[in-house]
Amino acid sequence: MLQALIVGAGPVGLTLAAELARYGIGIRLIDKSPQPTQTSKALVVWPRTLELMDRMGCRQAFLDAGLRVHGAALRSAGSILGHIWFDAVASSYNFALMIPQRETERLLIEHLATFGVAVEREVELVSFVTGDEHVEATLRHADGAEETISASWLIGCDGAHSTVRHGLDLAFQGTAQGDDWLLADIRVEGDDAPPGDEIATYLHRDGPLVVFPIPGSRARVIAQVGKTDPAHPRPDPTLGDVQALVDQRAGGFRVVDPVWLTHFRINERKVSRYSQGRAILAGDAAHIHSPAGGQGMNTGMQDATNLAWKLAMVERGQAAPSLLDSYSPERSAVGDMVLRNAARLTDMATLSNPVAQGFRNLALRFMLGFHAVQDKMAATMSEVEIAYTDSPLSHGPEAGMRWAPEHDDGKPHGSGPVPLFVLYAADTARGASFAARYPALLEPTPRRPPDGDRLILVRPDGYVGFSGIGKAWDEAERYLSRLGPDRP
Repeated sequence: MLQALIVGAGPVGLTLAAELARYGIGIRLIDKSPQPTQTSKALVVWPRTLELMDRMGCRQAFLDAGLRVHGAALRSAGSILGHIWFDAVASSYNFALMIPQRETERLLIEHLATFGVAVEREVELVSFVTGDEHVEATLRHADGAEETISASWLIGCDGAHSTVRHGLDLAFQGTAQGDDWLLADIRVEGDDAPPGDEIATYLHRDGPLVVFPIPGSRARVIAQVGKTDPAHPRPDPTLGDVQALVDQRAGGFRVVDPVWLTHFRINERKVSRYSQGRAILAGDAAHIHSPAGGQGMNTGMQDATNLAWKLAMVERGQAAPSLLDSYSPERSAVGDMVLRNAARLTDMATLSNPVAQGFRNLALRFMLGFHAVQDKMAATMSEVEIAYTDSPLSHGPEAGMRWAPEHDDGKPHGSGPVPLFVLYAADTARGASFAARYPALLEPTPRRPPDGDRLILVRPDGYVGFSGIGKAWDEAERYLSRLGPDRP
C-alpha cells in the first residue's frame, strides 16, 4: 500500500515529497494544475529555511539562483527612519535570499527528481474516506478517468482552498482585511531607486509602499490602494498606476518593463489543528496571513520539514505512532505566532490617523537607533528564533530551541537517508554504549557538546529534544523509551 499521498505540488508539497523520498517513504505527489507556478508569487527564503535546505541537500542550487539581500529600510517623507540588518543574524545564511516562487518550484522539482519522483499533473483529489489504518482516496485524471487508491497517510498541501481541509470539515477561522493591495513585478530605474540589496518600505499617509529586489535587476512593488468594493472590483493596475503611487509615496524613481500587474486582498485565517486521524494539513491549507514579513512560504516549508522526519520514523517502524501527535501543537503554535506578527506589521504600516502615524514614525526612528532592537527584529524575520519549548517532545532546559549548526564544527547531521537523533555527551564512551541500545533512534557515534558537562539529544530537524546535565542518563533513557519501539 502507498505510504503517503501528497496533494498539492507548490513549495510545501514539493519539500515534503523530497524529504519523504529521501527517507525512503513511498509517495505520490499530485496537483490538478497542468504546470508549475509561472509567476513570482512568494519571493524570499529566510535563513532558517536555508539551514533546513542544507539538511535536505538542495541549498547550493538556491544560493546560485537567488539574490542576497542584507537589510531592510523603513522610510518616510524622504528620510530613513531606520534599518534592520540581517548580517547580525546568528546563521551561516545571514541574509534574505530573494528568489521568485517559479524558480523555487523549479529547483525543488529538480531536487525531487534525484529521488526518482515526479509530480503527477492534472490529477485532482475528488474525495476521500479516512479509516483507522489507511485513507481511501478517489482521484480524477485529465481525461476524466477516476482512480481509487489506498494510502497510509493523506497530506493536504493544496493551498487556501484545500480540498483536504474541506473534506475534514475543519473551520478556517479568521478575517479578510478590507483593503485592496497592488502588486507589480517591474524594473526600477533612476538615482532615487532603493538599493538593490535591501527591502525598502515607504510609510505614507495614504498607505505603505514596499519595494522588494528580485534577481535579474527586477523588483516587486506592493502598495495599499484603498477600501475594497465587492460590487465594483478594481481592474488590473496599469504601469501608470504604479508610477503614480511611486511618485506620491516613494520619490522620483521610474518603473518600467512590467511582467505582472494585479490586485489582491489580505486574508488571515488558520485551522485550530493540523491533523485529524490519518489526514494532515501543511502550508496554506492550514494557515494564511498577511505577506508582511514574507513568512508564508517559509512557514509552510518548515511545516513540511517538521512533519517529514516524524512521519518517516513512524512509517519505518523507528518510532511509535504517538510521535506524530507533536506535529500539530508544534506547528500550530508557530502559525499563531506568524499570524500575530504579520498582523501587527500590517496594522503598524497601515495606520490612517495622522497623529498616530506621526507617533509611529517617531517611535520607529527611536527604537531602530538601538542595535539590540535591530538584531531582535532581524532574528524574528529570519525565523532562527522559532522554538518548540512547549512541545510534548521537549524535555529539560533549552529543550525545543534551535540547535545552532555551528555547534557541529562542520559536521551537520540530519542530511542522511535515515532520520535519527544525535546524542551530545561529554562522556563519549558511555554515549556510544547508550546509542548502541537505541539504534533505531540515535546516530551510532555521539558528539561532544560545545560547552560543559551536558547530555543533549538533537532532533533530525535540528531542534533540541532532550537537554540535561551529563549524569542524566536515566532521564534520557526514559525520554527515548517513550518515543520509540527500542527497549534496553
